[in-house]
Amino acid sequence: MFDYRAAFESAVEQVKGEGRYRVFADLKRVAGQFPVARRRRADGTEQDVVVWCSNDYLGMGQHPAVLDAMTAEIAATGAGAGGTRNISGTTRSAVDLEAELASWHGKEAALLFTSGYVANEATLTTLQRILPGLIIFSDSLNHASMIAGIRNGGCERHIFAHNDLTHLEALLADAPADAPKLIAFESVYSMDGDIADLKGTLALARKYGALTYLDEVHAVGLYGETGAGVAERDGVLDQIDIIECTLGKAIGVMGGYIAADAVIVDAVRSWAAGFIFTTSLPPALTAGALASVRHLKTHPELRAAHQERAATLKRLFAEAGIPVMDSESHIVPVRVGNPVHCKMISDMLLEDHGVYVQPINYPTVPKGTERLRFTPSPNHTDAMMADLVAAMDRLWTHCNVARRPAAA
Repeated sequence: MFDYRAAFESAVEQVKGEGRYRVFADLKRVAGQFPVARRRRADGTEQDVVVWCSNDYLGMGQHPAVLDAMTAEIAATGAGAGGTRNISGTTRSAVDLEAELASWHGKEAALLFTSGYVANEATLTTLQRILPGLIIFSDSLNHASMIAGIRNGGCERHIFAHNDLTHLEALLADAPADAPKLIAFESVYSMDGDIADLKGTLALARKYGALTYLDEVHAVGLYGETGAGVAERDGVLDQIDIIECTLGKAIGVMGGYIAADAVIVDAVRSWAAGFIFTTSLPPALTAGALASVRHLKTHPELRAAHQERAATLKRLFAEAGIPVMDSESHIVPVRVGNPVHCKMISDMLLEDHGVYVQPINYPTVPKGTERLRFTPSPNHTDAMMADLVAAMDRLWTHCNVARRPAAA
């Protein structure tokens, strides 16, 4: 008989042996106190911690406008969606949310999915069914959900070096001129914090007759005059064919969506198994997301505060000689370069200093580039930053991790 249990144990031990075994922190968010949370230790005792790695970038998951909308929707309509939209119909707040999202991105239509991962996987797979012979050109650092969708469709695909438009053009030039093509890329890459050249990519798409598919999950709500993303900031919203975003980061709830021309959205809606056969988002989530989007569109001061907090933390790390990696966005990655050290520092920050930041190890990032990834929000105070930098400074010495020259 095959030893199934031994196979599973071996798989877990392999991850542990490589120093990248993940242990989830038992955290209880406290309404109105973000980024402070309560951590429950293994022995049952509790500890106050400051969360430094949440993708709820603006704290909208705690905002009164969002909470009020969600509780009111539960009182009015109940908890569940009742099934797929094809079987159970669609809730009013979902219809209104899709209209709001389409307008936000300057598109004719939008379509909700249960997560950003599902939105990417389902849409990119489905596009290959709708466009026979499609050739996809994918940035080498695209998210796992994009990679999964591209692979699942089985079409010809080419990976271009990260943000390398020269390499992308060479690949496009070698492809048949009459073949359908799609360039899939992100605006903000969440592990390094760099931003794609949208205008340059769009110029190549026009030159070679390719559609563009832009993942804005780490930019929506955070960039642009109304928060529609880097495409809005750069003035190219009207030139992107398909925009994919999440409701689970800056918007503060859960879900994902695409926005595009109505015929594209209708085709994906009609063909995508990841949409057709999945229970839809419950009305409380869509109502909360709708309230969040409407708030974000009219409050640019949140985005300004967010950028200031990120810039301040980068400066403080640099002044302390902490090896903060170059980043042109709100992402603040600190390089450790070793998975064991990375987890050790993360564990000590949590247990001894009440600082919660997860280690980022392989396969999320390449081996040798292990890091701590900080995402300061407008709610992170100067005092919190001072405590964090002091703790990091002590641990960098204690663990003998390489520093960078301290800023003058």
